[in-house]
Amino acid sequence: MIRFWPRSLAGQMIALLLLALVTAQAISVFLFLDERRHAVRAADRAQVLSRTLSIVRLLGETPPELSDRIIETASGPRLRFWLAQESAVDAGDPAHRDNPLRHHLAGMLRGTQAENVLVRIENAAPGAATPWGHMMPRRWRERMHHNHMDDGDDKDSEQPRHWRDRHRPAPLSLTIAVRLADRRWLNAATLLPPAAPAWAWSTLTWLVLMAAAVTVIVVFSVRRITRPMRALATAAERLGRGEEVPPLHEEGPRDVRQSTQAFNEMVERLQRFVRDRTRMLAAISHDLRTPITSLRLRAEFVEDPEVREKILETLAEMQEMVEAVLTFAREDAAREATRPMDLPALIASLCDDLADGGLDVHFADTPQHLYHCRPVALKRALNNVIENAVAYGARARVALADRDTAYEITVDDDGPGIPETELDRVFEPFLRLESSRSRDTGGAGLGLAIARSIFRGHGGDIVLANRPGGGLRATIHLPKIRQDA
Repeated sequence: MIRFWPRSLAGQMIALLLLALVTAQAISVFLFLDERRHAVRAADRAQVLSRTLSIVRLLGETPPELSDRIIETASGPRLRFWLAQESAVDAGDPAHRDNPLRHHLAGMLRGTQAENVLVRIENAAPGAATPWGHMMPRRWRERMHHNHMDDGDDKDSEQPRHWRDRHRPAPLSLTIAVRLADRRWLNAATLLPPAAPAWAWSTLTWLVLMAAAVTVIVVFSVRRITRPMRALATAAERLGRGEEVPPLHEEGPRDVRQSTQAFNEMVERLQRFVRDRTRMLAAISHDLRTPITSLRLRAEFVEDPEVREKILETLAEMQEMVEAVLTFAREDAAREATRPMDLPALIASLCDDLADGGLDVHFADTPQHLYHCRPVALKRALNNVIENAVAYGARARVALADRDTAYEITVDDDGPGIPETELDRVFEPFLRLESSRSRDTGGAGLGLAIARSIFRGHGGDIVLANRPGGGLRATIHLPKIRQDA
């Protein structure tokens, strides 16, 4: 069940609403049909008792020679009356004792000349022998049995007869005996019709039509409510990947509109903050060029060659830092568009270019995988990591793995590694570790910082770890775009 349960909010809301609807309808139908069965049987019993009371009063008010005609006229297809010297109900029968119908009929007959009332009610299979069968006239027994077997055929005649015979509930056999003033017994017998099947075709059709109508309304309403939330989730993911996100249309319920409005305001503030920071870095770096050039000119007038060389070396390093910051600021301000790229091909072309430049770089062939990214920025970040591995670890071995939710790129080198306490600090701007990174190799200390910024701009990250066999491993995680179910 968990595997088939929908994952999206709209799917879960629809499933829960439909489940609640089906449960409520099933309970209501069960209660309704149960009450209906009780009401129908109670009405049948009340009708039998009322007709019996009428016959008793009529026999008491008419001459005895009219009794047979009264009994013949009062009898119907399903309810039969007859006069006999014996009672059709045994007073000692357990089915007669404490019968509520007996007390009810006795109360109705109070004030008449009836001396005793006996009532027997029990389940009886269709066509089975009854305790009063030997006393009722034969033509009446045959007609009652025939009428009972044909009862209800007009309601469900389209169903096979053998199906109805198997699923029809057992009828109730009701026998009444009232002793009259002339010492004779007025006997009445009937087979109360069984209750209608609980799951009639009309009921099922009604339930299906109602469920279909409610389903259409629920699906339309829930999708209308959750559509802005899906758009909000997509925009949040794009923002986390560093893409430009246009303002979302504010629609849906008030709570959803407020969330969309807050998200739009947050995006505007973030973009304004990033733009202001980038412009500030570019302005500072650009303004530093003039004093650095001026200091370089003045350093030429220093007479001590050793001091002059150190000053120029420091100024060159400062110039390199400024240029690196300017380059990063320009590329960040450009905001390259995101587009699908063949990730293995992008990595392979980068490794081939580095190998053609004389670097020991190897990339394991990988099948095609399309990845939505900013190709120039991603290529620059990977270039920084791979060049760093070659510069300080002699060679670089690059591999790409396709995980469930992300692509994993590993870059291994054969260098001395980095102390465990410094693995995260190397991503700080302008930081170079003396123990594992020589200043003779150059660099402003921004390569890994820029690389991590670009990876995180794609929603991923980079982690460094020392390999057990020696060397350093850089693991880059690039998450895939989520596909909501």
